[in-house]
Parts: sequence; C-alpha cells; structure tokens
Amino acid sequence: MFVDKAQITVRAGNGGNGSLSFRHEKYVDRGGPDGGDGGNGGDVIFNATRNENTLVAFRHNRNLEAEAGQPGSKRKKHGRSGKDLIINVPVGTVLLDEKKKVLADLIDDGQQVIIANGGRGGFGNAHFVSSTRQAPNFAEKGEVTEEQLVYLELKMIADVGLIGMPNAGKSTLLGSLSNARPEVADYPFTTLTPNLGVVDINENDSILFADIPGLIEGASKGKGLGIEFLRHVERTLVLVHLIDVYNDNVAKTYQVIEKELAEYQINLSKRPELVVLNKIDGYDETALKHKITELEGVVSKSTKIVAISAKSKENIDQFLKEIYKVVTKERAKQERKKAKKASINALPVIRLKNTNDSWRITKVSGGYLVTGGKIERFASRTDFENQQSQQRILDIMKKMGILHEFRRLDVKAGTKVKIGNHGSVEI
Repeated sequence: MFVDKAQITVRAGNGGNGSLSFRHEKYVDRGGPDGGDGGNGGDVIFNATRNENTLVAFRHNRNLEAEAGQPGSKRKKHGRSGKDLIINVPVGTVLLDEKKKVLADLIDDGQQVIIANGGRGGFGNAHFVSSTRQAPNFAEKGEVTEEQLVYLELKMIADVGLIGMPNAGKSTLLGSLSNARPEVADYPFTTLTPNLGVVDINENDSILFADIPGLIEGASKGKGLGIEFLRHVERTLVLVHLIDVYNDNVAKTYQVIEKELAEYQINLSKRPELVVLNKIDGYDETALKHKITELEGVVSKSTKIVAISAKSKENIDQFLKEIYKVVTKERAKQERKKAKKASINALPVIRLKNTNDSWRITKVSGGYLVTGGKIERFASRTDFENQQSQQRILDIMKKMGILHEFRRLDVKAGTKVKIGNHGSVEI
C-alpha cells in the first residue's frame, strides 16, 4: 500500500535520576557521598533511506518514544544512557511541526536529523561535593521530555515524471520501459498512486521514472486527484508530457496541463520537458504530422516532440534517446548547483550563540513566576521537597541575577516564587 502522508507523535527519552547515596562500609572512615549520575535519554532521529518507498509503517504506529536513561546508583555508578530511536523514512520525506513549519527535508540517502533531544540525566549527590559542602544530601532528577507532533509528507524523487490527462497511456509506457507493473485499464484515474520504474539505458546508467496519476483542469486547486499528487512532480528533474494522439485538440490538452503546473504553489511549468504523442500504432501519418504541427505552435522552441506507441513499443528507442539527453543535461546542471552550494557552505559562518539564558519575572496571585529556558531546565531537575536541593536552585538564581532583580523590585524575603511549572521556593 502506498501512503505519502502521515502524522505521528514522538518523544525523546527522559533523563535518569541522579542517585542519593553515602558510603556505609565499616572500614571506611567518614564515608562520603557516592551517588552516581543518571544516564541521558535517547534522541529521536529520522533517517532517510532508499530501502523505503512509502509511509505505510506509520499508519498504525503513530506514537514513538526513545529509550529513557537509567538512574545512577551507589559507588558513583553512572546510569546507562537510553538508546536513540532511529526512524527510517523514504528519501524525499519532508518533516513539519504542528504549525506545518518545515523541520527538515530529507533528500539524500543516509541523511539524518535529530528532531527531539533526549533529556539530560540528573547529577548524583557525589557531583555536588565541595570544600563548603562535604555531605550534600540531595541529587538531581532526570530531565523530563515532552511529546512532539510531527507531520510527514513524501515527495517522490525521480529523474523523469510522466504526466498528462487520465488514460494518456502513462502506466502502459512505464510497464513497457521497466519491470514495473502498474494497473492498466480503459477507464479514467486507473492509477491512484504514483508508481516507480527503473529503466536501464546502458551498463553504467539508468533512469528512474515516476508515473504520476492523471491530472485534469483544476488539479492545482485540488480538483480530481489534484494537489495530492502534483507535489510528487516537485522532485522530478524532467517531465514527460504524454498526450493521446486521438485527442481532438492536442494543443489545448497540452495547455490545460501546463496551466495547472504553472498555477501550483511551485511553478512547475519551467521544468525541462519532453512532449510525447502516444498510441500512434495504426494512426494515419498525415494526420499525425498535423497533430505535431499543432503542438509545435504552443510548446517552446527548445521542447522536443516525439511520437510513440507505448503498447507496441514503436519509436520507444528514439524516445529513450531523447529523454536521456535531457536527463543527462539536467543532472549535470544539478551537480554544478550542489558543488557551488558545498563550496559556499565550506566557508566559516559566524553566528551568535543562543544560550537561552534570558528569564522573566511575572507577578501572579500568591507570589511571582520566573520563566526562562535555562532556569526552567535546572528547575525540572530539582527536588523541591529537599531543603538542600532548594538551596541549590536559589544559588543558581543568584548567579543568573534573578535574586538581584527581586531585591531591586523590593520583594520581601520569604515571598514564594514559582519556576515555570516545576516547583516553588521562598527567596
């Protein structure tokens, strides 16, 4: 089953709790703290692979979670970190967040992206030993992660996209050229999902063809199969516009499809193309020349027109020769673009480091609320039931200048302050 859209929920692994432990061996004088740190949670990683060609695996498996880190233990033993969750998706998959903003576009085999970072493991009490704190009686909790909604959209990547009106013969042509076996019938919209087929040109090269379901007038607005499959044309290097030679007005048919390509959210009408008149077996030669002349009046001068029969394979060799020329030229053009992009990316780029140290104080009922990325991460690992642990978060607030701001605001000592949605302390 071909599925090109999916919606899943992912969650990185929680961090393991730090251990609160002291040495109790009778032969150890004044046994000190020996609680180990918790392990980090696993990341959620998406991996693009050519071994997948559909998103059907996510149809019933929509909640995916990486492994949590293990808690630390006595004798300063560090908890095991959680395993990363690697999610394989087809090459050409676009990842979007809940606001439909693009997170990543996986277009190369083996390309990976981390969508959710695992929670940091909490420090054990052995970590907090200092000259002024000989026996810390607290440990950090592991960082708790949150669920993330991710939309997946597959946009097939192929060298050639076969487009045209329903029943133009696209599936028949793909079946004649390759080992693909798309459904073929004498009714419109026989093809309901894109099909791929590999065509060997010589011993060293081949072309990947994609049979795109039939387009009709209004497809760019969603009519018929519409936008559901127009997006698959986005990835193709070259378009083959197939037209039934028995069509009463081949020029108008060509213009209808070109108009839909132009009005799509990405102008696809500028894509290199080859126009092919199909089903010429037994067709009158004079009438065929007339049809070609009609098309020459509407296509660009650089566009080649070829007449074939996908069923009887008449002129198929000529078609492959012409399409290979266009594909080879376009491949070279894309390689130059990649090389140029790689050379630009090789230059050092200086960016301001986003430390997320900023914080904000808000007056709320019963006290004050402190929010901010860094302070809230510390608070998420704080045990607010432990007095020493509370003192540590107050020390952190002092170093960050938060307590100084409370003094400047003339906030009285003993006022309750909540940090995010994690817990409260008295300043």
